[in-house]
Amino acid sequence: MLEDSRGGSRGQTTWPPVTLLVLAICGLAIVADGYDVVIYGAVIPSLLHEGGWGLTPAGAGLIGSFALIGMLIGATTVGTLTDTLGRRKTLIACLTWFSVMTGLCATATSPELFGLFRFLAGLGLGGVLPTASALSGEYSHPKARNLVFAIIFSGFPVGGIIAALVGMSVIPRFGWQAMFLLGLLPLVLVVPVALKFLPESITFLQAKGRYAEAEKTARRWNIDLEDAPQEATASPLSPDATGRDGMSPVKTLFSRDYVAATLCFLAMSCLCLFMIYGYNTWLPEIMRRAGYSAGSALGFLLMFNLGAVVGQLLISFAADRLGSKPIIVTTYLLAGAAVVLLSLRLPTAVLYAAVAMGGVGAMGTQTFVLAHVSKHYPVRMGATALGWALGFGRLGSMLAPPLLGLIIGAGLAYQWSFYALAVPGLIGAVLIGLVPRSPGDAAPTARVSTDGTARSLPEPT
Repeated sequence: MLEDSRGGSRGQTTWPPVTLLVLAICGLAIVADGYDVVIYGAVIPSLLHEGGWGLTPAGAGLIGSFALIGMLIGATTVGTLTDTLGRRKTLIACLTWFSVMTGLCATATSPELFGLFRFLAGLGLGGVLPTASALSGEYSHPKARNLVFAIIFSGFPVGGIIAALVGMSVIPRFGWQAMFLLGLLPLVLVVPVALKFLPESITFLQAKGRYAEAEKTARRWNIDLEDAPQEATASPLSPDATGRDGMSPVKTLFSRDYVAATLCFLAMSCLCLFMIYGYNTWLPEIMRRAGYSAGSALGFLLMFNLGAVVGQLLISFAADRLGSKPIIVTTYLLAGAAVVLLSLRLPTAVLYAAVAMGGVGAMGTQTFVLAHVSKHYPVRMGATALGWALGFGRLGSMLAPPLLGLIIGAGLAYQWSFYALAVPGLIGAVLIGLVPRSPGDAAPTARVSTDGTARSLPEPT
């Protein structure tokens, strides 16, 4: 049961069809994102033995960074363009672009060409998360925002699990190229559905003065525009539309009102992705060095992703009731506690539980941080804020594999790798406490209620 944020219960209701539709399409887009991120790790052994390539482990690591660099550029630039071009058009373009480029990786005849396609795919891939996040947030009830983000971001570990399981059967039979050809599925399955059914953000259409399109979208999905607040109908050139004194969304992010929160969010996203990529890249090797078999070590990685899916969905209910900050502190500390437990000689069952807790702490924290970002800034600059948080966070994803690799290569005890993953959790728990209240907390924003109507509702903290 969802409750109206003005206090009264709205009774037993279901989410409106438009919310479910947007969640389904954006969730599938993020599944494709998770698949693409994990696919490279699955094919590295094959690439190292590809005839004529002469690829070394160092070269493979460099190629792996190409996609991450592309994601960083894509997240910051595409996320900003989304607030200018629109959510629907940008998401479809990014899905199409990265799906085609991923498919082209299967045609690469040299490491250089393969690396180029991975970089180009990263540009589109980087734009998917901020755009899907912004659109999902706008079509969700404020009181269910954390649950909505937990649902769609569960697609990331789900995509990773699919990539791992598919790779086990596909690569031995059809070669590594087949894994990238499967990357064309979003182009075939998701893009046509999005072209036909995915609605544009009504807030965006009104801000751009496209009122006829906004009304048409509202009629199609039975959304009442009668109660739309001033912020949703402001001129795109007004101070409310572009930020204080007419500033662009990017300048507003770093304006006096928002700069403290922006810096905290950028750092927290970086810390989260450091933990996520540190786990996903090195956990099997660390556990192998701790004395576990290769199969058991991969089992820890699978449990990490399964824990992330189940745990963040369950915790999201508490986040919507208690607010984002206390939950983010808790999940950051869970991430730190999990890796400390993994450094101890405990029964295998306890270690599996600990690594599942680590999945909740790392991936769950990132989910709730992004949900908090989407509520902290004005709706119109939501995609820009999410794009910058995710883009800057990619620095963490690029730093984690080589830094942990240096620790492992130095011959230090395996526990030191876990300690390196614990520190970001402790720092993040402090940073969330430094995020000030949003200057717009008292201002109402247009949101879709549980019965499908747009309401003027204050944002929850």
